[in-house]
Amino acid sequence: MLEEGRNAGIMKSMPFAQEVAGRLRPKVVAGKEDSPEQRLLKTLRMVAPGTPLYEGLENVLRARTGALIVVGDSEAVLKLVNGGFRIDTEMHPSYLYELAKMDGAILLSSDARRILYANVQLTPDPLIPSFETGTRHRTAERVAIQTGELVIAISQRRNVITLYSGNLKYVLHDVGVILAKANQALQTLERYKLVLGQALNNLTELEFEDLATAGDVVTVIQRAQMVSRIAREIERYVSELGSEGRLVDMQLEELMVDMDEGQLVIRDYWIPKDGKEDLAAGAAQLWENLQGWSSEDLLDMGAVLKAMGYVTAGVSADTPLTPRGFRILSKIPRLPMPVIENMVTKFGTLPRILEASIESLDEVDGIGEVRARSIKEGLRRLREQALIERHL
Repeated sequence: MLEEGRNAGIMKSMPFAQEVAGRLRPKVVAGKEDSPEQRLLKTLRMVAPGTPLYEGLENVLRARTGALIVVGDSEAVLKLVNGGFRIDTEMHPSYLYELAKMDGAILLSSDARRILYANVQLTPDPLIPSFETGTRHRTAERVAIQTGELVIAISQRRNVITLYSGNLKYVLHDVGVILAKANQALQTLERYKLVLGQALNNLTELEFEDLATAGDVVTVIQRAQMVSRIAREIERYVSELGSEGRLVDMQLEELMVDMDEGQLVIRDYWIPKDGKEDLAAGAAQLWENLQGWSSEDLLDMGAVLKAMGYVTAGVSADTPLTPRGFRILSKIPRLPMPVIENMVTKFGTLPRILEASIESLDEVDGIGEVRARSIKEGLRRLREQALIERHL
């Protein structure tokens, strides 16, 4: 199995998300539409246990020969290739191990299925800044930054595998260490989900009474974001574990069922700048923006309210807010979102929807008399359930 080097000790003390974020630098490679997060997941899946490339890297690591491997045959990469041998054969772990005994770099196809060149010399731009000390790792970092491709450096003395992709640097971890971290993260996710559930139940009850405040809304958004962040950390663990992460993936899927209420809360309370922005798209964009915030900024209620479109000078934690009703209505079985949107467009707020008669609901596009009665009954049951859960 892949073993951690001595220099990975600092990384062990950092949360996984901070560990990755701390190694991201501004992108300089044009034409790359994937986010750093997406590139990282794609890269980890390519070198995860169960793939031929992983087996080859593990063989090289055990042999302590070291290696420099470029995964990509773009024109930008080929311009940096000098000398070596053109092989152009199917990639097999044993081939990779044998070719790594030579001093030069190995060039693979972009899908890592073929070995194109071996024993080549790479000549990246020496003016590209690099903080690496070893020749192999310095070359790997510069080639990755210059070409945007995945470059893998295996240290001969430290027994460490380092991935470089564009401006991203990541040190592979031992499978046992990742499994332990993933299990710990799953336990944390379960606890955070329980706390989020309590906050959502509280908000549901307050919304039915039209007593929700800015503090209640922000609390739910903050906790939903924390759950989402932990889930993203576990997704990275699953990607890195490959075939060893099936059970972790199954547990994550089970825990994250029906966990989209955070965006619906934003959709209920977000104030568009010009009043004409699409609520669904705006809420999704704001949710994505919040994912990039630091923990300190996320816990700042004023900052969250400002991002939601409220003038913080006139809004406090006790300021009453009225929901549109997307989240509550989405809990009614077999009620499509287009129908919910029509209801919100007609009535405007959840209290007005609760007060609406069956005849008024019947006038909404997509709602007949049968569905109108179903909606009234569904809202009644949700209200009773919220009251029961409050006293449990």
